[in-house]
Amino acid sequence: MSTSSTLAFAFPGQGSQSVGMLAEAATRPEVRDTFAEAGEALGFDLWQLVQAGPEAELNRTDNTQPAMLAAGVALWRVWCAEGGPQPALLAGHSLGEYTALVAAGALGFADAVRLVAERGRLMQAAVPAGAGAMAALLGLDEPAVREACAEAAQGEVVEAVNLNAPGQIVIAGAATAVARAVEAAKARGAKRAVVLPVSVPSHCALMRPAAERLAERLAAVDLRTPSIPVLHNADVARHAEADAIRAALVRQLHSPVRWIETIEAMAAAGITTVVECGPGKVLAGMNKRIVKGLAAPTMPDLSALLAVLADQKGA
Repeated sequence: MSTSSTLAFAFPGQGSQSVGMLAEAATRPEVRDTFAEAGEALGFDLWQLVQAGPEAELNRTDNTQPAMLAAGVALWRVWCAEGGPQPALLAGHSLGEYTALVAAGALGFADAVRLVAERGRLMQAAVPAGAGAMAALLGLDEPAVREACAEAAQGEVVEAVNLNAPGQIVIAGAATAVARAVEAAKARGAKRAVVLPVSVPSHCALMRPAAERLAERLAAVDLRTPSIPVLHNADVARHAEADAIRAALVRQLHSPVRWIETIEAMAAAGITTVVECGPGKVLAGMNKRIVKGLAAPTMPDLSALLAVLADQKGA
């Protein structure tokens, strides 16, 4: 299988899930087998949940995380089975980093499924329901967002946690502090400030207890050197050693997702196409805003995958 020096894959995180996703891909044995393997690891029928819902159950973070992981891995396996060129770099947004590590052969799929389900449970347990919040701030630069957070904190946690694209930053922390930061951001000229429908304030200091517990789980998981380099969210670095990968995954839980720098690093390495591999099209929109002229095709389903594959094989 050939490797393309100008191709990278990016795997999405939570928020891109939907009931019925990958329904048309059920004809592929790679998809059926991937979800069967995930269901065996979890002890319930994940494919049934993904296809039939209920939506509230799929949107529970301990279910969403394995569902999105399985969807991304399933599409990756179809790509490989079809002889798609291997990317030179991989990355994933938050949860998607685990999908990237599975694709790179650094983390076994069944281990990853159990790990991200536990990650979801630990994240939910770290902050009482209703006590945490996240909000998307549009139209402000990073220094202005950090100023708004500093002003709004008043002894509570509120931080910039997803540096997604120029003028698109997500904050997280205590619900009361996030509400104050939204007002402070509007006062600084934010075009929009929207509280997100999530139950867990990901990637902020409130996740440190969950990160400590996750470190214990990761210590027992076998990790190998990635066959394709993975750029990690927390430090935008490639790690070959198992302990360095573990440390990056632990740090990721309470550190910002540095997505702007990740895509800039890919472009600096000669990447001209970043394929979004998984349900949704959120990353593609951000990627094109980060690097002008970057090709950002999406593969949310089987038909889209085959179209991208034909395009890449013809390139």
